[in-house]
Formats: sequence, C-alpha cells, structure tokens
Amino acid sequence: MESIISQDTIFILNMRVRMVKDTLRLNPPSELFMEKSIDDMVFIDRILSHLEKSLINSYRPENDDFDSVLDTEWQFSQILTEFSLDSCPFAIKNFPEINEKIKTLGQTSILRRKELEKKNISLHSIQMEPGVSSYEMSGLLEKNQ
Repeated sequence: MESIISQDTIFILNMRVRMVKDTLRLNPPSELFMEKSIDDMVFIDRILSHLEKSLINSYRPENDDFDSVLDTEWQFSQILTEFSLDSCPFAIKNFPEINEKIKTLGQTSILRRKELEKKNISLHSIQMEPGVSSYEMSGLLEKNQ
C-alpha cells in the first residue's frame, strides 16, 4: 500500500484549505455556505491528523514531508483564527453554535503542530550532526598535506 503522505495528498489538502480561505474572504450567505465550510474544516483536520500520525509512525531522517505538513497545518490554524474576526462572514460572535467546534479544531491543531515540530526539530538535529568532528577533519586534512 502506498503511503498516504505524498505530494499529491498535500497538494489536494492545500487546495481545500485555499477554498475555505477564499470562501471566508467573500461574503457568502451563511445559510448556504457556513455548514459546508465547517464540514471542510473538520475534513481538513481529520486528514492533518492522519498525516501527523503517519509522519511520526514512519519517522525517517530523510523524510522531508514535515515542512509541507507543518505549512499546511499553519495555514489551517490561520483559517481557524479568521473565524474569530468580525470581518469573517461566519464569525463566532454571530454564530455561537460553531464556537465549540472551532475551539476544538484549534486545540487539536496546536497539539499536532507541537508534536510535528518536536519530531522535526529532532530530525533536523540528526541531519545537522556532522559525520566527522572538526577535530577529526583537521587531522585528516593534515595527513593529506
């Protein structure tokens, strides 16, 4: 079975994020678009959770998908923040019934980002470790002269 993390998966997820973002930039009628926008946010959240679990479970130092997923996670959290703005057509203050759902999505997003960043930092520290210490390198260079 092919890994769920692929550039195609990340691209499609980013398209979904942009679609919700664009919807919030316009002034759509809430009775037509609010429920679908919230459903899309729940869908994006679910996919991001799958991607996070997959990245952490299949941890490999050469894996470069962390940055792509972290970027998508950041964009997702920015959209969640927009729901608290007065300029949002589905602002929480005007639609208190979505408050709990947006709050829950925000909390899970924060937890995912922390876990991914923690694992990604250890990934980068492993990749940054030199294979040869500077002392060993100096010794090797001296022998070659």
